[in-house]
Amino acid sequence: MNEQLAWYVARASGIVALGISTLAVAWGLLFSTRLLQGRPSPKWLLDLHRFLGGLAVLFTAIHLGALVADTYVTFGPSDLLVPFASAWQPEPVAWGIVTMYLLVAVEGTSLVMKRLPRRLWRAVHFGSYAMFWMGVIHGARAGTDAGHIAYMAGSSAAVLAVVFLTAYRVVAVRKSRRGRAPGGSGPSGRGPSGLPAPPSPAAPRMATALDSAAGG
Repeated sequence: MNEQLAWYVARASGIVALGISTLAVAWGLLFSTRLLQGRPSPKWLLDLHRFLGGLAVLFTAIHLGALVADTYVTFGPSDLLVPFASAWQPEPVAWGIVTMYLLVAVEGTSLVMKRLPRRLWRAVHFGSYAMFWMGVIHGARAGTDAGHIAYMAGSSAAVLAVVFLTAYRVVAVRKSRRGRAPGGSGPSGRGPSGLPAPPSPAAPRMATALDSAAGG
C-alpha cells in the first residue's frame, strides 16, 4: 500500500467536503430566491439540500480521520479540535476547525429544527455563510492543492456563484418588502374582490423551511 495513501485521502476528502458544502449553500440560496419557479417540488429541493449537508459532514469526518492516520504531518486530536493548537500552519488549520464546528452546528440544529425556537434555528442556520467563507480561506491557506489551476478555477466559480445568489436574494427580499402593503398584503395577494386572498395552509410551513435555508 502506498505510504502516502492517507495524505492523498486527506487532500481529496477535504476538497470534496468543501465542494459539497458549497453546493449545499448555493442550493439553499437557489431555491430560497425562488429562481427554480417551484420545479422540482419544494419538498424534493429541501431533501436534497439536507442530503448535501449530511454528505459534507461525512467527508469532513473522513478528512479528519485521514489526517490523523497520515504520518507525513502528525496530527493529534487537539490539533484538529482546538484552534491554534496545531504546530503545522496553526492559523490556516484554525480556519478549518471553526468551519467544522459551524458545519456541525448547522446540521445538528437542522435535524432538531422542530424542537428549537424559530429565531435560534434561523440564527444558527445563517452561520452557513460564515462556514462557506471560512472553508474557502482554509482551503486556500492550508490546502496542498490550492495553487493548482483546477482548484483555483473551481474555487473561483464557487465564490462567484455564492456571491451572485446572495446578492440576488438580498435584492429579491428588498423588492418583496417594498411591494408589500402595510397590512401585509400586496397587490398580488388580493382576491377578485380586492380583499386579501386566504393563504394556502401548506404555504407557511414550506416557506418557513425554505426561507432561510442556505447550508443545512
